[in-house]
Amino acid sequence: MKITVVGRQMTVPQDMKDLIEKKLSKLDKYFYDEADATVTFSRRRNKERLEVTINASSTLFRSESEEATFRDALDRDIDSIERQIRKYKTKLDKRIRPQPVPDAVSSADLEPEETDFVIHKKSFYFKPMSPEEAILQMNLLNHSFFVFEDDKTGDTCVVYARNDGEYGLIEPTHEE
Repeated sequence: MKITVVGRQMTVPQDMKDLIEKKLSKLDKYFYDEADATVTFSRRRNKERLEVTINASSTLFRSESEEATFRDALDRDIDSIERQIRKYKTKLDKRIRPQPVPDAVSSADLEPEETDFVIHKKSFYFKPMSPEEAILQMNLLNHSFFVFEDDKTGDTCVVYARNDGEYGLIEPTHEE
């Protein structure tokens, strides 16, 4: 697994990098191809914050946590990602897909502006997929919505989780 360690306004000690490599190497057994992992360290309000994102076989697994120490946060994130991977593998076994779930690479860059809020930017690789695949990817990321390109129409669409437990689909209309 290729691991990238990022420290936001801090330096990550070598012993922590070694621990990350050791813990993430245990997840290699779940991936057929080479996986890319990004681990981001930051401190917020006297809490240690850790984000772990793994991009493997065109699927994104992500977890973030705030704990008293980075070691506790790492343990929680590794457990969370392992659960996501097992859940994903189970769903795939039930559906037996000919293609892997879409590729989505995300990076969150904080850019403070002159306003009182921070805008988090994310960029994704759009791979055509069905709304069902988009819902699966949204659930894997534990997000409330997901933007994707419809495999039949080529339109940019959004699936979202509704308050009633169902899912919604937003798609553009074309005037004729």
